[in-house]
Amino acid sequence: MTAPMRVDPAIVNVALGARSYDIVIGRGTLASLGPRIAALRPGAKAIVVTDDNVARYHLEPAEAALHGAGMATSRVIVPAGEASKSYRVFEQVCEAIIASRIERADLVIALGGGVIGDLAGFAAAVVRRGVDYVQVPTTLLAEVDSSVGGKTAIDSAHGKNLIGAFHQPILVLADTALLDTLPEREFRAGYAELVKYGLLGDSAFFAWLESNWRDVFAGGPAREHAIAMACRAKAAIVARDERESGERALLNLGHTFGHALEAACGFSDRLLHGEAIGAGMALAFEFSARRQGLLPMADAKRVIRHLAEVGLPTRMHDIPGPLPGVGQLMDLIAQDKKVRRGTLTFILVRGIGAAFIETGVDPREVRTFLGEKLAER
Repeated sequence: MTAPMRVDPAIVNVALGARSYDIVIGRGTLASLGPRIAALRPGAKAIVVTDDNVARYHLEPAEAALHGAGMATSRVIVPAGEASKSYRVFEQVCEAIIASRIERADLVIALGGGVIGDLAGFAAAVVRRGVDYVQVPTTLLAEVDSSVGGKTAIDSAHGKNLIGAFHQPILVLADTALLDTLPEREFRAGYAELVKYGLLGDSAFFAWLESNWRDVFAGGPAREHAIAMACRAKAAIVARDERESGERALLNLGHTFGHALEAACGFSDRLLHGEAIGAGMALAFEFSARRQGLLPMADAKRVIRHLAEVGLPTRMHDIPGPLPGVGQLMDLIAQDKKVRRGTLTFILVRGIGAAFIETGVDPREVRTFLGEKLAER
């Protein structure tokens, strides 16, 4: 499989009936933001929600694109980082939207990474009982995952993304040129969510990434091709299971372990979300291989080798600083949103590209496995 040369942006439709929307993927698409929104919502005004890092690079071009289409705008800028997915910052964003006189026929624009998309999307879901919003993701992680599918949330002291709502955007505009300003660590963290689509349901895509990941990092057609592949995979799953009542849970491959590690690190720069998911997927593959031999250990090692080659953490030893004991990690896992009546549900694998949902996982198995992995530190 080779990455096709592309001049026009790729368009991926998320088919949800009357609430369907397009994901527009391409280099330089930010300039089309105003005309695209004006075509969808003529006469609407908008408030742009962003963070102080993104604002430095992309806020003025985004506002220029909106003003060029005759749209009136306001802005709210929050601190960068996971800490902004809090009650306090959520309140500030909601109050700013109301103070800007954004009505139900107007728009919120989420300009940023996963934190901004989750935060702004949740605010849009509840202010005036729901206003439309547009996702303009500025990180790889957001372009391939969090901007698509309508999951919005803030964090609780008990865990990540525990307070939120399903609220679909009306447009996702993924300008791949915006990724040029990302630090390498942030891009690498986003790659974890990109490769996830190969690991959970497309072994050929994973094999392509094994051969072409350096070109994806470098940019150009390979990057756009990989992002479009990931978005098509997620769009198809969301269209079949919008509210995660079944198949959509597969998108949480690596997240049960990963979210627990992320919470153990205080949702801080010590372990970025994508890094946590990389470690979580490595654990999920090894746990699957050990658990009644669901897949050959050679497959698990192949996956772990690729994640490590890219530079993602794959072992507890790769996570800087102290980690809590097994008991606290199990407590964090118990807060996972897939827990049902106190029983654990994991996304496990029968092979590369063959993920499945396993309910009723024995906590003793998980405890023993984590104890062994912690002992390796």
